[in-house]
Amino acid sequence: MEKNALIERVNNILSEEFEVEVSEMTPDANIKQTLQLDSLSIVDMVALIENEFQVKIKPAEVSQLTTFGKLYDYIAEHI
Repeated sequence: MEKNALIERVNNILSEEFEVEVSEMTPDANIKQTLQLDSLSIVDMVALIENEFQVKIKPAEVSQLTTFGKLYDYIAEHI
């Protein structure tokens, strides 16, 4: 999958689920702050990504996915 298409797909999924404007999801933006995630919402976000892209995100890796850019790169590397 082309990187731009992946980014657009991730943003659209997260925008719809967490009701945040796509324009706020920049590569350097903090995921937790932008999407206003608590610990339960983080689990929901991970499940959405895993289901949509057929990837498995290990619990230890979740804490490293702090920005949208890191999330995009992780997905791109694991699909």
